[in-house]
Amino acid sequence: MTVIAYLFPGQNSHFIGMGRELYEAGGPAKLVFEVAESALGAELLSVMFEGPEDDLTRTENQQPAIMTHSLAALSALRETALTPDYVAGHSLGEYSAVTCAGCLGLEEALELVSFRGNLMARAGDEAPGSMAAVLGLDAEEVATVVEEAGEVGTIVVANYNSPGQVIISGEEGALERAGILAEEAGAKRVIALDVSGAFHSPLMASAVGPLTERLEQTEFAPASPPVLSNVDARPHTDPAEICDCLVEQMTSSVLWEQSVRWMVEQGVDTFVEIGPGRVLSGLVRRVDRSLVAHTVSTPADVESVAAELA
Repeated sequence: MTVIAYLFPGQNSHFIGMGRELYEAGGPAKLVFEVAESALGAELLSVMFEGPEDDLTRTENQQPAIMTHSLAALSALRETALTPDYVAGHSLGEYSAVTCAGCLGLEEALELVSFRGNLMARAGDEAPGSMAAVLGLDAEEVATVVEEAGEVGTIVVANYNSPGQVIISGEEGALERAGILAEEAGAKRVIALDVSGAFHSPLMASAVGPLTERLEQTEFAPASPPVLSNVDARPHTDPAEICDCLVEQMTSSVLWEQSVRWMVEQGVDTFVEIGPGRVLSGLVRRVDRSLVAHTVSTPADVESVAAELA
């Protein structure tokens, strides 16, 4: 029996024209775009479909754009017979996963993510920093590099993405020092990421209070299926636990590789990435080349995946 997990992407999966095919196909997917337009303003769809790139890349626009695309693709996929056994999302994508699991309504989820994106953009202005991908070192080696670079400034491991791909986050001086140390330790590459702040680090601390308050005012339903949390790589169904995890996620590391491995241990053999891009599918294959990973971004993808997995 096939055991399926739905995955939802996070930031930097965006592109101009994202979601347009789903919108033009009509049906339940178009309804998601219409709800997003009503809740967040017509500018969101304009920047998704037409750009400009600089506007779409801005954290406060990119986050609701990615969620809108993901939930539109999900709504189209729900017209098929497929159902997931687990759901998970990478950073921002965890909010899409929580919505998929029935914890939040569509409009409520979109407004929450828009609020989160604005908080993170503001935190990035107040406490400047950035992120970088370290390729070719294992997690322990990166942790050693980060510890030494921490003498220069604030820096942490932000994302454990896959074997040989770890993301670090912090102040610019510490990142520069870490990049030098990583290359000296044998890293294949250290790549600066195009982000507006040091996400999943203590530099996001100013966003925690307002996000906590907003989440406490939000009513969450129990999750079905379970949601894998970024902060502990374990499944959650309890609304209070899910809310706590979303708060902690703001300044904690994303345990993505650990989440994938946990799901595989439970028998998951098929992953379906829902939304823009194919980043998560690639990370899954890096964890285990034998795993099946599909992407659902367009109406054609929905038909293909449904035919293959039905």
